[in-house]
Amino acid sequence: MDTVNPLLPAGYDIAWSIVAIAIAVFAVVALVSLARSAKRLTTLQALVWTLLVIFVPLVGAAAWLFVGRRAVAPSRT
Repeated sequence: MDTVNPLLPAGYDIAWSIVAIAIAVFAVVALVSLARSAKRLTTLQALVWTLLVIFVPLVGAAAWLFVGRRAVAPSRT
């Protein structure tokens, strides 16, 4: 009789873990990019973007990296 070891994760557990880690890394990359661009943002803009990335990690991070970062005018220092 073939028994399944309950201590070993199933394939879908591993796949969902990889997806969760990828989303977390994506959010961290967006937060680092946001922190580097914070000097060119108003306090309210930085706060809104940060909260968006933290509370809606996938959508917020994608929005910052693909839209928000380009909307911020580069500084000429």
